[in-house]
Amino acid sequence: MDDITGFNGTMKSSGKPRECVHPDRRRWVKAGLGALAIGALPMLARRAKSQTAQRGLIRTLRSPYFEALDNRAIRCMLCPRRCSLTDGQRGPCRVRENRGGECISLVYGNPCIVQDDPVERKPFYHVLPGTRALSVATAGCNLSCKFCEVWDTALVGPEDVFSYDLSPEDIMAQVRAADLRSVAYTFGEPVVFFEYMKDIARLARRDGIKNLLHTNGYIERDPLEDLIPYLDGANIDLKSFRPDVYRDICGGELKPVLASLKTLRAAGVHIEITCLVIPSITRGKEDIEAMSRWIKNELGAHVPLHLARFYPLYKLQNLPPTPVSQLDEARDIARSAGLEYVYVSKVPGHEGEDTICPGCGERIITRMGFILESMALRDGKCKHCGHAVPGVWS
Repeated sequence: MDDITGFNGTMKSSGKPRECVHPDRRRWVKAGLGALAIGALPMLARRAKSQTAQRGLIRTLRSPYFEALDNRAIRCMLCPRRCSLTDGQRGPCRVRENRGGECISLVYGNPCIVQDDPVERKPFYHVLPGTRALSVATAGCNLSCKFCEVWDTALVGPEDVFSYDLSPEDIMAQVRAADLRSVAYTFGEPVVFFEYMKDIARLARRDGIKNLLHTNGYIERDPLEDLIPYLDGANIDLKSFRPDVYRDICGGELKPVLASLKTLRAAGVHIEITCLVIPSITRGKEDIEAMSRWIKNELGAHVPLHLARFYPLYKLQNLPPTPVSQLDEARDIARSAGLEYVYVSKVPGHEGEDTICPGCGERIITRMGFILESMALRDGKCKHCGHAVPGVWS
């Protein structure tokens, strides 16, 4: 009987995949092989029998992304915050600390989420449709969004979640054993576990495995350019097109996110964008039209845009879910502005889940939630008219 390690840190005996519960969220997560389905991996299973999830620091790693200041202070150079930290101080991300005048990552090799799930969940609609990715996340985030969906993972420190000791080599062993085609750095904020992500991505690229990044895009140009050679696709959360929303609701700035999108586009990385449409915060025609025109002019009309439904969470529980009519209006505005691939997310069964060919108007990919129902593409081209559809298809 195989062992499967669950989020609760105990070893469960099972011969089949099971659902695993996050210890802090206390809700079920559909995880395919399950979170850390180590029993499926001959190499890791031996280690896993004596390993349980644990709170606190497991591994640390010196980050190269900092500069020394006076009196053993440092300035972190990973993200646009450029935090100045005195000896012993952590940044707002909760996972980077000044130790003796050096910047230390507290989450290297310490994932709190490792699970395989549909690539559509990231969401990527133009990357290997119908396949599954191994998703990896640690504690921490460099923004503080009041609508955070994973606040009990992203907006806490490594001491506050159960994590595992898994090296980049361990992660890749799981990918190979489960016969997956991609690794997705997602759920929390991958920028804060940058060194871990980059080392996994390097191994994945060597083995022919795709690297997919779902991020807030709040990162400095130098580390982003260090990662780009290993990236196959990036979905950026463009949380608003208004600087005031970024400052007041997200604790950040809009400009660096737009810069990251332009850097990725210039490097030829496949881009998709997710925008959460929030009642009373997202201004219909004004915000969506301005964002869509910027995407078309700066990135290209072919860049997929996901308009995601908001549900009351974290510090915005006083707001209602986004009316579907508001999402329909936003989709119409984005398409009228010239975007060719505009999707509605988190409304299973909505026609906006499907991919429509800009060349002939036929539905070339149909979906139900995260489930791929049909696909009329051949070598990345519409089977009906031959129109080339941007994406990662093989």
